[in-house]
Amino acid sequence: MKVFDNTTKKIFLASWVSLNSAEVSNTHVSQLHNPNSQSGFDILQPLRRQLDNIQVSDRQLAHRLCKMIPAQCPFERDVKLFGKTILHIPPMCKLNPLYEEVVSLRFRALCYLADECGEDVSQYC
Repeated sequence: MKVFDNTTKKIFLASWVSLNSAEVSNTHVSQLHNPNSQSGFDILQPLRRQLDNIQVSDRQLAHRLCKMIPAQCPFERDVKLFGKTILHIPPMCKLNPLYEEVVSLRFRALCYLADECGEDVSQYC
């Protein structure tokens, strides 16, 4: 992990992307968070905002969200023949343009159940 500046606005976690300090100082934080959105119009922004604004403050809602949103991608598979893996189908959930918001909503529901309700959330993992 490289930290380019001591301010909280410019802390970046680099996974496989390498940035130099000149690029970081000239780049807005929102551009680094969502690299697919250029400087143009994002048609899904209102829906993203709605998903981010959902407040989980009801036990039943939190349970429903944890049951509806899977913990891992249900499409990822290993195709095996005679015990040997011949094909791996990668997780395609990250192709969903609302993936980050949906996963964040599930996380907020799990946190509500664990922190506010004191429930054991290991059954949802």
